[in-house]
Amino acid sequence: MNITVILLSLCQALLTTGNVLLISVNALIGQQLAPSPELITLPVAMQFVGLMCATIPASLVMARIGRKNGFYLGNSVGILGALCCIFALQQAEFILFCSGTFLLGIGIGFGTLYRFAAIEACPDEQKSRAISLVMAGGVIAAVLGPNLAISSRSWLDDSVFSGAFIGLLLLYVIALILLSFVRMPTPGAASQRLQEARSISQIILQPVFIVAVTIAMVSYAVMNLIMTVTPVAMDRCGFDFSTSAWVIEWHVLGMFLPSFITPRIIGRLGLLPVMVLGALLMLLCIACNLHGVSQWHFWTALALLGVGWNFMFISATQMVTYAYRPAEKAKSQAANEFLVFGMVTVSAFSSGWLESTLGWQMLNTLMIPVLMWALLVIFVYRKPVTRHLQGA
Repeated sequence: MNITVILLSLCQALLTTGNVLLISVNALIGQQLAPSPELITLPVAMQFVGLMCATIPASLVMARIGRKNGFYLGNSVGILGALCCIFALQQAEFILFCSGTFLLGIGIGFGTLYRFAAIEACPDEQKSRAISLVMAGGVIAAVLGPNLAISSRSWLDDSVFSGAFIGLLLLYVIALILLSFVRMPTPGAASQRLQEARSISQIILQPVFIVAVTIAMVSYAVMNLIMTVTPVAMDRCGFDFSTSAWVIEWHVLGMFLPSFITPRIIGRLGLLPVMVLGALLMLLCIACNLHGVSQWHFWTALALLGVGWNFMFISATQMVTYAYRPAEKAKSQAANEFLVFGMVTVSAFSSGWLESTLGWQMLNTLMIPVLMWALLVIFVYRKPVTRHLQGA
């Protein structure tokens, strides 16, 4: 694998480390600052609003100024968001803190395209390996993120969580340095202009695009909703912060550690079966959450949730690349990211309300029909998708 993919995987690792850190602290900060229980996860929701707002512009901006400059821009916005959050925590300003997480979300929105940049930096036969290598950077994040969240609590005296955002600031600065060594290939602009480009409606109505986006939406939304409220649910059950951070650490390991073998599993079983396997693992996660609220239950459930997400999301990411031509790349990726992270934003907004009003068990129960819907979409479109992939 070339050096560009390795550098992109390290940048993804830093981005994911920051995301894990945010997962560990945002809901708990919401508990401290939010004016009502229903708004506890508003900072998380605003992060995903920023992410959703960035998805379409990020792809289109990168099509104009290039991947590398686009990642520079995203990291710079992330730095601004971290500074805003630090100031908000010092002033105990909930709305200002939500504004900071919104800016962080914009930065993350640009960073979600690392995986597509990795695909473009390697030959077609290495697509799956490139995606997995970039995603495998999350293994670093799984260990570094929660430990950074715990250790940073003692960095500053004015707020127990201000230090976490100092750490986040450093992660974005390191990513900027790594990006300076990235050399992205320059696509042949002339050949792209000569190639016929279809309308966006023609692209998104293809069965292969429908399945890929549906699986990505469901996997990310279900994972984000359960993951976001787990620290709050554990706090309500009497577990301390270090225990919930440890559970999140194993969840993120589940999300990214399988990436080293996921390409082989996809190569042996195929994209659709791996998607189904991922959905079944997520259903097992829900069954575990419904069974009990011990530390073992939380740990097992989130580990299963992470592995299920990995299988579904990597398969969906690879599948969507077969839905568009090079000349259609920017608008197709923009549509994919907007739909996926639009659904994630809805889950982030609803997570706090669902947990505080309906409770932990009902929240998990509501995810069962969502996963069944994803399995139904796979079943309905399995034949045209299989034909499409065989002809790709």
